[in-house]
Amino acid sequence: FSCHVGVAPFSFESGTSQRSRRKVSNRANKDLKTLFHMAALSAIRMKGELRDYFERKVAEGKNKMTVLNAVRAKIINRIFALIREDRKYEKSYINPLFNP
Repeated sequence: FSCHVGVAPFSFESGTSQRSRRKVSNRANKDLKTLFHMAALSAIRMKGELRDYFERKVAEGKNKMTVLNAVRAKIINRIFALIREDRKYEKSYINPLFNP
C-alpha cells in the first residue's frame, strides 16, 4: 500500500554503483498521496510524537521532505495496525505485551 500511495522509496543501484538518491515512484495514486501528504502536514503542526519525530530528524540534518515522507509512512503503518488488530485509535494506548 505504501508503494501504491507513493511513500516507499526505491534506490537505483546496479552492483556496487549507485546512480542516484532514493526516490519515490511517480506512478503512485496521486489522490491518495495528496491525502496522506495533508495528513502528515497536519500531524507535524500539532503537538505530539509525530511532530517531535519530525523536529528531531530535521535537527539531525535530514531533508524536510524525506522526513515528511517518513511521517506519511508512519501514518499508513498506524492505520494498518489498527485495522489488523480491529481496534480504535487510543492516544495513550499501552500494549499489554510490553507492560505485564
